[in-house]
Amino acid sequence: MAVRHFLSLMDLNPDELRQLLKRAGELKAMLRAGQIHEPLKNKVLAMLFEKSSTRTRVSFEAGMAQLGGHAMFLSPRDTQLGRGEPIEDTARVLSSMVDVIMVRTFEHEKITRLASHSRVPVINGLTDWLHPCQLLADMQTWLEHRGDMRGKTAAWIGDGNNMCNSYINAARQLDFKLNIACPEGYDPDIELLKLAGDRVRIVRDPRVACRDADLVITDVWASMGQEEEQKIRMQAFANYQVNESLMSLAKKNALFMHCLPAHRGEEVSADVIDGPQSVVWDEAENRLHAQKALLEFLLTQR
Repeated sequence: MAVRHFLSLMDLNPDELRQLLKRAGELKAMLRAGQIHEPLKNKVLAMLFEKSSTRTRVSFEAGMAQLGGHAMFLSPRDTQLGRGEPIEDTARVLSSMVDVIMVRTFEHEKITRLASHSRVPVINGLTDWLHPCQLLADMQTWLEHRGDMRGKTAAWIGDGNNMCNSYINAARQLDFKLNIACPEGYDPDIELLKLAGDRVRIVRDPRVACRDADLVITDVWASMGQEEEQKIRMQAFANYQVNESLMSLAKKNALFMHCLPAHRGEEVSADVIDGPQSVVWDEAENRLHAQKALLEFLLTQR
C-alpha cells in the first residue's frame, strides 16, 4: 500500500476529511469518558521543529501518548539537519526508525522533499505556505458547534498567509464560501485562488467580507519570521481588526476563531476573543483530537 502523507488538506478526499472530523469528535468523547484507546501501541512519532510552537508540540506529543505510542521532539540542534545534512538523507534515515514524521518548518518545499524520500507518513505541522492541521481543528470545532460547513460563509480578515491559504483549500473540500479581506500586497496564493473558483473572493473592505458571515477568522499580522516587518504591517492592517463593530455585521450566531497566539488590541479586540461568540479555546483543544484522528488514519488506514 502506498504511503499516505498529509502535507495539505488536498491529500484527503472530501469524504475522508469529513470522516476524519467525525472520528476526532468520537476520540474526544472517548477521552473525556476515560476510555483507553491505544491503537498506536509501540508506534513512534518523530517531530522535527524548525519553528517553535506550544500547541503543535503539546497536541502531537500528548496525542501519541494517549494513543499508546511515543513522540520525540527534535529541534535543529538535535539533528544533523541543523548542520547541513541533506533533507533527503534525513528522510531515509528517520523513516527507517520511526513510524510517522511531523515537520514544522519555513519553506514548504522542504517538507515535500522530505516526504518524497520517506517510507512512512509525513505530516505538515506548519509551513510558510500551509497549516492544514490547524484547519482540521477549526473544522472539527465548527462541526461541534454548528454542524456541516457545506453552504456556509466564512470571512477571513487579515493577512493572506498560510492559514488563509489553508482556508481556501478547506472551502474547496467542504464546499463553503470564503470571503477574504486583506490589504493590497498581502493576498493569498494566486494559484490556490484560481483552483477554488467562485467559492472564494477577495475584497479590500473587511465590512464587506463579514456581512452575513457564519464564521469570522483572523490571525496575527506578522507571523514568525516577519518580525522586521512589524511596523509596516501594523500600518497596512490598521483597519483590519476584528472587533465588536465588525462582528455585528456577521450573522447573530456567527462564531469567531483564531489559531493563537493572539495579540489582543491588534488583529482582534479583547471583547471579541474573550466574548460569547469566540470558540478559540475549543479550537485550540481540538488540535489534540483532530491530530489523533489523523495519526490513527495514517497509521492504521482506518
